[in-house]
Amino acid sequence: MKKLDTITALIAFAACYLLLTGADALAAPGVDDIVNYREYSATLSSSGQPTEKQLVALADAGFERIVFLAFSDHDESLAGEDRLVKGLAMEYAQIPVDWEAPSVSDFNMFAGLMGREPARKTLVHCQVNFRASTFSFLYRVLFLDVSMDVAKEDLNSVWVPNETWREFIFAVLEAYGRSPDCDSCLWETD
Repeated sequence: MKKLDTITALIAFAACYLLLTGADALAAPGVDDIVNYREYSATLSSSGQPTEKQLVALADAGFERIVFLAFSDHDESLAGEDRLVKGLAMEYAQIPVDWEAPSVSDFNMFAGLMGREPARKTLVHCQVNFRASTFSFLYRVLFLDVSMDVAKEDLNSVWVPNETWREFIFAVLEAYGRSPDCDSCLWETD
């Protein structure tokens, strides 16, 4: 009888849980569950490393291109991500951006890739969305005419770039003839 009471209690708990949280609590992981996921427009988002199940969710959500901005041998990288993405009928590109030494050349490669098919729904990612949010910030400001104020606020919602990355941002902006100055831009480092 005690076993029956325990089972009944568990079923009651599960029913209450579903009533309080909704059936979505049992759903497969979605795009919004990806580490530091940010959607900037209908065609551009950035995030940290998605899992295999989250890559499926991205494909289901209509993403057409995945851009990875780190080295594939990082501990947090998803082994075989390139094959997984291609198997889901999405384009895969990788630009191995050195965390300690991002370069204007890295950004130019990224901008060239994005510019070839700018309307493709794209996720740009790295491990935790620091590289990806920075590249997205620069691309939005330089190529999508998003105001520096708006793009900087979005960047800061993910992280405040350290000195290395602030210098990288300034170098890219300078290479494209843009100033980092804006009304609400504070370029302090963390």
